[in-house]
Formats: sequence, C-alpha cells, structure tokens
Amino acid sequence: MALSRVCWARTALWGSVVTSGPYVNRRLQLVRYGLAWGGPRSSKLHLSPKADVKSLISYVVTKTKVINGKYHRFLGRHFPRFYILYTTFMKGLQMLWADAKKARRIKTNMWKHNIKFHQLSYREMEHLRQFRRDVTKCLFLGIISIPPFANYLVFLLMYLFPRQLLIKHFWTAKQQIDFLDIYHALRKQSHPEILCYLEKIIPLISDARLRWHVTVLCTKLQHGTHPAIHDILALRECFSNHPLGMNQLNAFQMACYLRGLNSTHIAEERCRTWLGEWLHISCSLKEAELSLLLHNVFLLSTNYIGTRR
Repeated sequence: MALSRVCWARTALWGSVVTSGPYVNRRLQLVRYGLAWGGPRSSKLHLSPKADVKSLISYVVTKTKVINGKYHRFLGRHFPRFYILYTTFMKGLQMLWADAKKARRIKTNMWKHNIKFHQLSYREMEHLRQFRRDVTKCLFLGIISIPPFANYLVFLLMYLFPRQLLIKHFWTAKQQIDFLDIYHALRKQSHPEILCYLEKIIPLISDARLRWHVTVLCTKLQHGTHPAIHDILALRECFSNHPLGMNQLNAFQMACYLRGLNSTHIAEERCRTWLGEWLHISCSLKEAELSLLLHNVFLLSTNYIGTRR
C-alpha cells in the first residue's frame, strides 16, 4: 500500500512537470544563462568615454549654432546698424586669421627650402607685405588702447578715420567701394607726370619709326583713347634700350604699387577683356623688355572704360 502511494505521487509529480514542460524549459534556460553569464543586462546601449565626449561636443556645437542663428536674427531685426558692424567685425577676424595662417605657411616654406623674399612669387610677396602692414596697424591700435579709458578714444578715432586706422578686413561694403575710389584717385595723380616724361624723351629716341609710334601713343592717351595692343607692342625696341630701358629708369618711373586698375565700377566682362589684353602683352615680351611691362599697367589703365573718374 505504501509503495503504491509513493509510485502514484511520483507519477503525478512527473505528469505535472511534463504538462508544463515549455514553461519549465524556458525558466531553466534563463536560469542557466543567468548562472553562466551573470544577471540580466540593461536594454540601454553604453558607449565608450570617447564616444560620449564626441556626442557631447556635437550636441554643444549644434545648440551653439541654433542659438547663434537666433541671436543674429534678433540683431538684424531690432538693431540693423549694429548688426552690420557686428557681422563686419566677425568676418574681418576670420579673414585676418586666414591671412595669418597663409603668411605662416609662406614663412615655413621659405625656412624649409631656404627661399629669400625676392625669390617668392608676386602674390606671396604681396601677401607678406600687406599682412605685415595690417599687423603693424593692429599693434598700433592695441598699444594706444593700453592707458585707462583710452579705448573709448580709440573707438572714436576708428569711427572717424576708418580708412587710416582700420585694415580692409573691417571695412563695410560701402566703405570698400569708397576707399578703393580714393586709392585709385591717388594712383591717377601720377599718370600725367609719367605721360609728360614719355613726351620729354621722344627727341632722345634715335629711330624715327619708334619716335613716331611714341608720339602717336602719347597723343591717344592725351585725348582719352584707350591704346590698342599693337600700339603698345610696337614700342618693344624703344623700352629695351636707352632711354626707356630698365637700367635707365629713375625711381619715380618704378613706383609700381601706385598704379593699377580699379575694377569697382567695371563690369565683369570688361575686366576679363582687360586681363586678356594684359596677358597678351606680358606673354609677348622678353626679359630685356620688362620696362614696357612696367609701363603697361599705366598704359592700359589710364583711359580704360570705367576708370576715368
């Protein structure tokens, strides 16, 4: 009797286990996995510290751009004049920083390859020269701002004399046009003197044909006519020897930075035409005829359409 009861109890227990087999198997699998791999994991993905820092930086940058955009729209809507000055100043700082990096690259290249200043290209030489002048002007403003309350006076002076005290990066769009016109007017002051010098040396030219070409060219310039390319190239021999050769020119004839073309009031198509004339003449000249290349800036820009102001 006792043995039959034990057998019946085992059968009942085994039957209950069998009927609920999938549930028990699932629980056993979970228990086994838990014992083998530890407790249950969180559903959240944990990043590495470097990834967390990158995500935080990108979030801060995105929020900063949004706030900056709202700030710009607020200034442009409520304070338009101040907004123009603010944007001009910020863009000026960016352009000045870009110029500083370019000047550093040029200096590094000069140091690595033992290149002298006069061996640089024209653009690199001009960039270093202009950047040195800009830095000198900024240092001057910084020095005079050191005394107490002197910065208020400096702000007033920059407002009254922006062309003299501010570098071009901090000029407004209107100031750039006005100041370029002023500089072009200063350059044009030397044109009559150069033309007068060309007229004086005509009797010193030994070749009669060259004397005639120089006379025709001076007459066209005096009457406001823009010279053609063949009118200039016909003087190649005259500018390669005495009296207009490079070795015979005085310092006044070689002040190149006082000449140039003011493209502010000239259409893009006419600028391309002018550059085409310049390239055609400069590519046609030899090294012994560099004096004509020096005068070519004056000859092409004196009476060009848009520059006669």
